[in-house]
Amino acid sequence: MRPLTSSTPKVMLPVCGRPFLEHIILRAAKAGIDEVVLVVGYGQDSVRSYFLDGRPLGLKIEYAVQDHQLGTGHALMAAEDLAQDKFLVLNGDVLPDVESLQAVVGAGDMAVATKKVPDPRRYGVFLMQDGHLKSVVEKSQNPPSDMANAGIYLLSRSVFDALSSAPISERGEYELTDGLNALASREMILVKEIKDWIEIGRPWDILEVNALLMKDLKSKNDGEVEDGATLKGNVSIGEGTKVRSGAYIEGPVIIGKDCDIGPNCYIRPRTCLGDRVRVGNAVEVKNSTIMNDTKVGHLSYLGDSVVGQRCNFGAGTIASNLRHDKGNVWSYIKGKAVDSDRRKLGVIMGNDVKTGIHTSIYPGTVIEAGCRSRPGEVLRGFVQRPG
Repeated sequence: MRPLTSSTPKVMLPVCGRPFLEHIILRAAKAGIDEVVLVVGYGQDSVRSYFLDGRPLGLKIEYAVQDHQLGTGHALMAAEDLAQDKFLVLNGDVLPDVESLQAVVGAGDMAVATKKVPDPRRYGVFLMQDGHLKSVVEKSQNPPSDMANAGIYLLSRSVFDALSSAPISERGEYELTDGLNALASREMILVKEIKDWIEIGRPWDILEVNALLMKDLKSKNDGEVEDGATLKGNVSIGEGTKVRSGAYIEGPVIIGKDCDIGPNCYIRPRTCLGDRVRVGNAVEVKNSTIMNDTKVGHLSYLGDSVVGQRCNFGAGTIASNLRHDKGNVWSYIKGKAVDSDRRKLGVIMGNDVKTGIHTSIYPGTVIEAGCRSRPGEVLRGFVQRPG
Protein backbone atom coordinates (compact mmCIF):
# COMPACT_ATOMS: atom_id res chain seq x y z
CA MET A 1 0.00 0.00 0.00
CA ARG A 2 3.01 2.33 -0.07
CA PRO A 3 3.38 5.24 -0.50
CA LEU A 4 0.00 5.74 1.23
CA THR A 5 1.30 3.95 4.34
CA SER A 6 4.65 5.73 4.58
CA SER A 7 3.41 7.40 7.78
CA THR A 8 -0.06 5.89 8.26
CA PRO A 9 -1.00 2.31 9.23
CA LYS A 10 -2.95 0.60 6.45
CA VAL A 11 -5.95 0.03 8.71
CA MET A 12 -6.27 3.80 9.23
CA LEU A 13 -6.45 4.71 5.55
CA PRO A 14 -9.80 6.40 4.84
CA VAL A 15 -12.47 4.47 2.98
CA CYS A 16 -15.93 5.91 2.45
CA GLY A 17 -15.27 8.69 4.95
CA ARG A 18 -13.76 6.72 7.85
CA PRO A 19 -10.75 4.47 8.59
CA PHE A 20 -11.05 1.00 7.08
CA LEU A 21 -10.59 -0.52 10.55
CA GLU A 22 -13.69 1.29 11.78
CA HIS A 23 -15.80 -0.39 9.07
CA ILE A 24 -14.47 -3.78 10.24
CA ILE A 25 -15.22 -3.07 13.90
CA LEU A 26 -18.74 -1.80 13.19
CA ARG A 27 -19.57 -4.89 11.16
CA ALA A 28 -18.21 -7.12 13.92
CA ALA A 29 -20.43 -5.26 16.38
CA LYS A 30 -23.48 -5.92 14.19
CA ALA A 31 -22.53 -9.60 14.22
CA GLY A 32 -22.71 -9.64 18.02
CA ILE A 33 -19.16 -8.77 19.09
CA ASP A 34 -18.97 -6.29 21.99
CA GLU A 35 -15.35 -6.68 23.18
CA VAL A 36 -12.44 -6.01 20.84
CA VAL A 37 -8.67 -6.36 21.15
CA LEU A 38 -6.64 -4.40 18.61
CA VAL A 39 -3.10 -5.66 18.07
CA VAL A 40 -1.06 -2.54 17.34
CA GLY A 41 2.54 -1.79 16.44
CA TYR A 42 3.52 0.55 13.61
CA GLY A 43 1.56 3.80 13.91
CA GLN A 44 -0.20 2.64 17.06
CA ASP A 45 -0.69 6.19 18.39
CA SER A 46 -3.03 7.04 15.51
CA VAL A 47 -5.09 3.90 16.21
CA ARG A 48 -5.30 4.50 19.97
CA SER A 49 -6.13 8.19 19.69
CA TYR A 50 -8.93 7.49 17.22
CA PHE A 51 -10.65 4.50 18.85
CA LEU A 52 -9.80 5.24 22.52
CA ASP A 53 -11.54 2.67 24.76
CA GLY A 54 -14.31 1.97 22.24
CA ARG A 55 -17.12 3.63 24.16
CA PRO A 56 -17.94 6.09 21.31
CA LEU A 57 -18.69 3.00 19.20
CA GLY A 58 -20.58 1.24 21.98
CA LEU A 59 -17.82 -1.34 22.49
CA LYS A 60 -15.02 -2.21 24.86
CA ILE A 61 -11.65 -1.89 23.11
CA GLU A 62 -8.34 -3.01 24.58
CA TYR A 63 -4.90 -2.99 23.00
CA ALA A 64 -2.14 -5.55 22.67
CA VAL A 65 1.28 -4.38 21.45
CA GLN A 66 3.32 -6.29 18.88
CA ASP A 67 6.76 -4.78 19.47
CA HIS A 68 8.30 -6.37 16.38
CA GLN A 69 6.47 -7.36 13.22
CA LEU A 70 7.31 -11.05 13.23
CA GLY A 71 4.28 -12.40 11.40
CA THR A 72 0.56 -12.90 11.78
CA GLY A 73 0.94 -15.67 14.31
CA HIS A 74 3.21 -13.47 16.38
CA ALA A 75 0.54 -10.74 16.29
CA LEU A 76 -2.07 -13.13 17.65
CA MET A 77 0.29 -14.37 20.37
CA ALA A 78 0.68 -10.74 21.50
CA ALA A 79 -3.00 -10.83 22.47
CA GLU A 80 -2.88 -14.18 24.31
CA ASP A 81 -3.33 -12.69 27.78
CA LEU A 82 -6.52 -10.90 26.65
CA ALA A 83 -8.05 -13.80 24.73
CA GLN A 84 -11.09 -15.62 26.07
CA ASP A 85 -11.88 -19.33 25.66
CA LYS A 86 -13.37 -18.73 22.21
CA PHE A 87 -12.70 -15.65 20.10
CA LEU A 88 -12.99 -14.22 16.60
CA VAL A 89 -9.83 -13.20 14.74
CA LEU A 90 -10.12 -10.73 11.88
CA ASN A 91 -7.38 -9.54 9.57
CA GLY A 92 -7.16 -5.76 9.53
CA ASP A 93 -7.37 -5.52 5.73
CA VAL A 94 -10.53 -7.53 4.99
CA LEU A 95 -14.17 -6.51 5.34
CA PRO A 96 -16.75 -9.34 5.42
CA ASP A 97 -20.49 -8.87 5.22
CA VAL A 98 -22.38 -9.01 8.52
CA GLU A 99 -24.36 -12.13 7.60
CA SER A 100 -21.18 -14.10 6.92
CA LEU A 101 -19.61 -12.88 10.16
CA GLN A 102 -22.67 -14.04 12.05
CA ALA A 103 -22.37 -17.46 10.40
CA VAL A 104 -18.76 -17.80 11.54
CA VAL A 105 -19.47 -16.51 15.05
CA GLY A 106 -22.40 -18.89 15.34
CA ALA A 107 -20.48 -21.94 14.13
CA GLY A 108 -20.03 -23.17 17.69
CA ASP A 109 -16.88 -25.14 16.97
CA MET A 110 -13.71 -23.63 15.63
CA ALA A 111 -14.15 -22.34 12.10
CA VAL A 112 -12.35 -20.51 9.32
CA ALA A 113 -13.89 -18.50 6.49
CA THR A 114 -13.20 -18.95 2.79
CA LYS A 115 -14.14 -17.14 -0.39
CA LYS A 116 -13.97 -18.51 -3.93
CA VAL A 117 -11.78 -16.13 -5.97
CA PRO A 118 -10.97 -15.81 -9.68
CA ASP A 119 -7.21 -15.42 -9.12
CA PRO A 120 -6.13 -17.57 -6.16
CA ARG A 121 -2.45 -16.82 -6.79
CA ARG A 122 -2.90 -13.64 -4.74
CA TYR A 123 -4.02 -15.56 -1.64
CA GLY A 124 -3.35 -18.45 0.63
CA VAL A 125 -5.90 -21.17 -0.11
CA PHE A 126 -7.64 -23.90 1.87
CA LEU A 127 -7.61 -27.62 1.21
CA MET A 128 -10.72 -29.22 2.68
CA GLN A 129 -12.12 -32.62 3.47
CA ASP A 130 -15.78 -33.20 4.36
CA GLY A 131 -16.27 -29.50 5.09
CA HIS A 132 -13.32 -29.31 7.48
CA LEU A 133 -9.90 -27.74 7.13
CA LYS A 134 -7.20 -30.11 5.97
CA SER A 135 -4.44 -27.56 5.43
CA VAL A 136 -3.62 -24.03 4.36
CA VAL A 137 -1.37 -23.55 1.34
CA GLU A 138 0.34 -20.17 1.19
CA LYS A 139 0.52 -18.01 -1.94
CA SER A 140 1.62 -19.99 -4.98
CA GLN A 141 1.84 -19.52 -8.73
CA ASN A 142 0.03 -22.87 -9.04
CA PRO A 143 -2.49 -22.90 -6.17
CA PRO A 144 -4.19 -26.26 -5.57
CA SER A 145 -7.54 -24.61 -4.81
CA ASP A 146 -9.52 -21.46 -5.60
CA MET A 147 -10.92 -21.22 -2.06
CA ALA A 148 -9.04 -18.27 -0.59
CA ASN A 149 -8.25 -17.80 3.08
CA ALA A 150 -10.58 -14.91 3.92
CA GLY A 151 -8.71 -13.91 7.07
CA ILE A 152 -11.62 -14.63 9.44
CA TYR A 153 -11.23 -17.25 12.16
CA LEU A 154 -13.22 -18.50 15.14
CA LEU A 155 -10.61 -20.06 17.40
CA SER A 156 -10.08 -21.43 20.88
CA ARG A 157 -7.10 -20.93 23.14
CA SER A 158 -5.59 -24.18 21.85
CA VAL A 159 -4.31 -22.16 18.89
CA PHE A 160 -1.64 -20.65 21.13
CA ASP A 161 -0.13 -24.08 21.85
CA ALA A 162 -0.24 -24.81 18.11
CA LEU A 163 1.52 -21.54 17.31
CA SER A 164 4.24 -22.11 19.91
CA SER A 165 4.97 -25.54 18.41
CA ALA A 166 4.85 -24.42 14.75
CA PRO A 167 8.18 -23.86 12.96
CA ILE A 168 9.38 -20.38 12.07
CA SER A 169 8.75 -19.70 8.39
CA GLU A 170 11.39 -19.08 5.71
CA ARG A 171 10.74 -15.37 6.20
CA GLY A 172 11.75 -15.73 9.84
CA GLU A 173 8.19 -15.16 11.04
CA TYR A 174 5.54 -16.89 13.12
CA GLU A 175 2.75 -17.48 10.61
CA LEU A 176 -0.84 -17.89 11.75
CA THR A 177 -1.39 -20.29 8.86
CA ASP A 178 1.33 -22.59 10.22
CA GLY A 179 -0.48 -22.60 13.55
CA LEU A 180 -3.73 -23.44 11.76
CA ASN A 181 -2.06 -26.34 9.97
CA ALA A 182 -0.76 -27.68 13.28
CA LEU A 183 -4.19 -27.22 14.86
CA ALA A 184 -6.02 -28.87 11.94
CA SER A 185 -3.84 -31.98 12.31
CA ARG A 186 -5.29 -32.67 15.74
CA GLU A 187 -8.64 -30.84 15.97
CA MET A 188 -11.69 -30.35 13.74
CA ILE A 189 -12.01 -26.90 12.16
CA LEU A 190 -15.09 -26.08 10.10
CA VAL A 191 -14.71 -24.21 6.81
CA LYS A 192 -17.48 -21.68 6.18
CA GLU A 193 -17.85 -20.11 2.73
CA ILE A 194 -18.74 -16.46 3.04
CA LYS A 195 -20.91 -14.33 0.77
CA ASP A 196 -19.27 -10.92 0.43
CA TRP A 197 -15.69 -10.07 1.20
CA ILE A 198 -13.62 -6.99 0.45
CA GLU A 199 -9.85 -6.85 0.75
CA ILE A 200 -7.58 -3.82 0.64
CA GLY A 201 -4.22 -5.08 -0.50
CA ARG A 202 -3.32 -2.57 -3.24
CA PRO A 203 -3.78 1.22 -3.30
CA TRP A 204 -6.45 1.18 -5.97
CA ASP A 205 -8.52 -1.28 -3.93
CA ILE A 206 -9.60 1.82 -2.00
CA LEU A 207 -11.54 2.91 -5.09
CA GLU A 208 -13.27 -0.48 -5.35
CA VAL A 209 -14.27 -0.44 -1.69
CA ASN A 210 -15.54 3.13 -1.95
CA ALA A 211 -17.76 2.16 -4.87
CA LEU A 212 -19.29 -0.72 -2.89
CA LEU A 213 -19.78 1.07 0.43
CA MET A 214 -21.08 4.31 -1.05
CA LYS A 215 -24.11 2.52 -2.44
CA ASP A 216 -25.61 2.93 1.04
CA LEU A 217 -24.64 6.59 1.45
CA LYS A 218 -27.36 8.95 2.70
CA SER A 219 -27.46 12.67 1.95
CA LYS A 220 -26.41 14.97 4.81
CA ASN A 221 -25.56 18.67 4.88
CA ASP A 222 -23.87 20.00 8.01
CA GLY A 223 -22.08 22.75 6.11
CA GLU A 224 -23.02 25.76 3.98
CA VAL A 225 -24.15 25.44 0.36
CA GLU A 226 -24.35 28.76 -1.48
CA ASP A 227 -27.10 29.63 -3.93
CA GLY A 228 -26.10 28.54 -7.41
CA ALA A 229 -24.42 25.32 -6.29
CA THR A 230 -25.97 22.07 -7.55
CA LEU A 231 -26.10 18.83 -5.57
CA LYS A 232 -27.50 15.75 -7.27
CA GLY A 233 -27.91 12.31 -5.72
CA ASN A 234 -26.60 11.43 -2.26
CA VAL A 235 -24.02 13.94 -1.05
CA SER A 236 -22.68 14.06 2.52
CA ILE A 237 -21.18 17.38 3.63
CA GLY A 238 -19.34 17.79 6.94
CA GLU A 239 -19.44 20.60 9.49
CA GLY A 240 -17.74 23.85 8.57
CA THR A 241 -17.55 23.02 4.87
CA LYS A 242 -18.48 25.68 2.32
CA VAL A 243 -19.71 24.74 -1.15
CA ARG A 244 -19.50 27.85 -3.31
CA SER A 245 -21.75 28.99 -6.14
CA GLY A 246 -21.31 27.18 -9.43
CA ALA A 247 -20.07 23.93 -7.84
CA TYR A 248 -21.74 20.91 -9.44
CA ILE A 249 -21.63 17.74 -7.33
CA GLU A 250 -23.03 14.37 -8.43
CA GLY A 251 -23.40 11.80 -5.67
CA PRO A 252 -22.53 9.55 -4.16
CA VAL A 253 -19.93 11.95 -2.82
CA ILE A 254 -18.51 12.40 0.70
CA ILE A 255 -17.02 15.77 1.69
CA GLY A 256 -15.42 16.04 5.13
CA LYS A 257 -15.26 18.88 7.64
CA ASP A 258 -13.99 22.41 7.02
CA CYS A 259 -13.54 21.93 3.27
CA ASP A 260 -13.61 24.75 0.71
CA ILE A 261 -15.31 23.66 -2.52
CA GLY A 262 -15.54 25.77 -5.68
CA PRO A 263 -16.63 28.04 -7.12
CA ASN A 264 -17.38 26.48 -10.51
CA CYS A 265 -15.94 23.01 -9.94
CA TYR A 266 -17.25 19.57 -10.90
CA ILE A 267 -17.13 16.69 -8.40
CA ARG A 268 -18.26 13.41 -9.90
CA PRO A 269 -19.61 10.19 -8.31
CA ARG A 270 -17.71 8.02 -5.84
CA THR A 271 -15.40 10.82 -4.74
CA CYS A 272 -14.38 10.99 -1.06
CA LEU A 273 -12.78 14.15 0.29
CA GLY A 274 -11.21 14.23 3.75
CA ASP A 275 -11.22 17.16 6.16
CA ARG A 276 -9.91 20.62 5.23
CA VAL A 277 -9.65 19.74 1.54
CA ARG A 278 -9.66 22.57 -1.02
CA VAL A 279 -11.14 21.99 -4.51
CA GLY A 280 -10.65 25.19 -6.49
CA ASN A 281 -12.18 26.94 -9.47
CA ALA A 282 -12.59 24.91 -12.67
CA VAL A 283 -11.35 21.71 -11.03
CA GLU A 284 -12.86 18.34 -11.96
CA VAL A 285 -12.53 15.37 -9.59
CA LYS A 286 -13.91 11.97 -10.52
CA ASN A 287 -14.04 8.68 -8.53
CA SER A 288 -11.11 9.64 -6.31
CA THR A 289 -10.08 9.68 -2.66
CA ILE A 290 -8.35 12.86 -1.46
CA MET A 291 -7.12 12.77 2.13
CA ASN A 292 -6.98 15.49 4.80
CA ASP A 293 -5.48 18.94 4.18
CA THR A 294 -4.84 18.47 0.45
CA LYS A 295 -5.36 21.40 -1.94
CA VAL A 296 -6.32 20.89 -5.59
CA GLY A 297 -5.68 24.21 -7.27
CA HIS A 298 -7.72 25.73 -10.07
CA LEU A 299 -7.83 24.36 -13.62
CA SER A 300 -6.86 20.83 -12.55
CA TYR A 301 -8.23 17.35 -13.30
CA LEU A 302 -8.04 14.30 -11.07
CA GLY A 303 -9.62 11.00 -12.07
CA ASP A 304 -9.66 7.52 -10.46
CA SER A 305 -6.87 8.50 -8.09
CA VAL A 306 -5.86 8.07 -4.46
CA VAL A 307 -4.12 11.12 -2.98
CA GLY A 308 -2.52 11.33 0.46
CA GLN A 309 -2.53 14.09 3.07
CA ARG A 310 -1.19 17.64 2.81
CA CYS A 311 -0.58 17.51 -0.94
CA ASN A 312 -0.78 20.60 -3.14
CA PHE A 313 -1.69 20.57 -6.82
CA GLY A 314 -0.30 23.49 -8.78
CA ALA A 315 -2.76 25.16 -11.16
CA GLY A 316 -3.38 23.15 -14.29
CA THR A 317 -2.14 19.81 -12.91
CA ILE A 318 -3.70 16.96 -14.90
CA ALA A 319 -3.75 13.36 -13.59
CA SER A 320 -4.86 11.32 -16.58
CA ASN A 321 -6.60 8.01 -16.00
CA LEU A 322 -7.04 6.31 -19.39
CA ARG A 323 -4.58 4.87 -21.89
CA HIS A 324 -4.97 5.83 -25.54
CA ASP A 325 -5.41 2.16 -26.46
CA LYS A 326 -7.91 1.73 -23.61
CA GLY A 327 -5.97 -1.25 -22.28
CA ASN A 328 -5.43 -2.05 -18.60
CA VAL A 329 -3.42 0.55 -16.74
CA TRP A 330 -0.16 -0.67 -15.24
CA SER A 331 0.96 0.71 -11.89
CA TYR A 332 3.60 -0.10 -9.27
CA ILE A 333 3.79 -2.22 -6.13
CA LYS A 334 7.04 -2.02 -4.16
CA GLY A 335 8.57 -0.26 -7.16
CA LYS A 336 7.73 -3.06 -9.60
CA ALA A 337 5.31 -2.65 -12.51
CA VAL A 338 2.06 -4.63 -12.14
CA ASP A 339 -1.20 -4.86 -14.07
CA SER A 340 -3.84 -3.03 -12.04
CA ASP A 341 -6.67 -4.92 -13.81
CA ARG A 342 -8.34 -1.53 -14.27
CA ARG A 343 -9.06 0.31 -17.51
CA LYS A 344 -9.08 3.59 -15.61
CA LEU A 345 -6.55 4.48 -12.94
CA GLY A 346 -4.97 7.87 -12.24
CA VAL A 347 -2.24 8.68 -9.74
CA ILE A 348 -1.34 7.04 -6.42
CA MET A 349 0.20 9.89 -4.43
CA GLY A 350 1.83 9.77 -1.01
CA ASN A 351 1.63 12.48 1.65
CA ASP A 352 3.14 15.97 1.27
CA VAL A 353 3.58 15.89 -2.52
CA LYS A 354 3.57 19.22 -4.36
CA THR A 355 3.18 19.62 -8.11
CA GLY A 356 4.26 22.63 -10.15
CA ILE A 357 1.80 24.40 -12.42
CA HIS A 358 0.86 22.50 -15.60
CA THR A 359 2.23 19.20 -14.32
CA SER A 360 1.04 16.21 -16.37
CA ILE A 361 0.76 12.80 -14.69
CA TYR A 362 0.46 9.56 -16.69
CA PRO A 363 -2.14 6.89 -15.78
CA GLY A 364 -1.00 4.52 -13.02
CA THR A 365 1.87 6.73 -11.85
CA VAL A 366 2.96 6.25 -8.22
CA ILE A 367 4.54 9.25 -6.48
CA GLU A 368 6.41 8.76 -3.22
CA ALA A 369 5.70 10.97 -0.21
CA GLY A 370 7.37 14.35 -0.19
CA CYS A 371 8.11 14.58 -3.92
CA ARG A 372 8.09 17.89 -5.81
CA SER A 373 7.57 18.50 -9.52
CA ARG A 374 8.73 21.47 -11.57
CA PRO A 375 6.33 23.61 -13.63
CA GLY A 376 5.35 21.86 -16.82
CA GLU A 377 6.95 18.56 -15.78
CA VAL A 378 5.65 15.17 -16.98
CA LEU A 379 5.50 12.48 -14.28
CA ARG A 380 5.38 8.83 -15.27
CA GLY A 381 6.04 5.46 -13.65
CA PHE A 382 7.44 5.20 -10.11
CA VAL A 383 8.47 8.68 -8.98
CA GLN A 384 10.92 8.76 -6.08
CA ARG A 385 12.38 11.57 -4.03
CA PRO A 386 15.85 12.66 -5.18
CA GLY A 387 18.61 11.03 -3.17
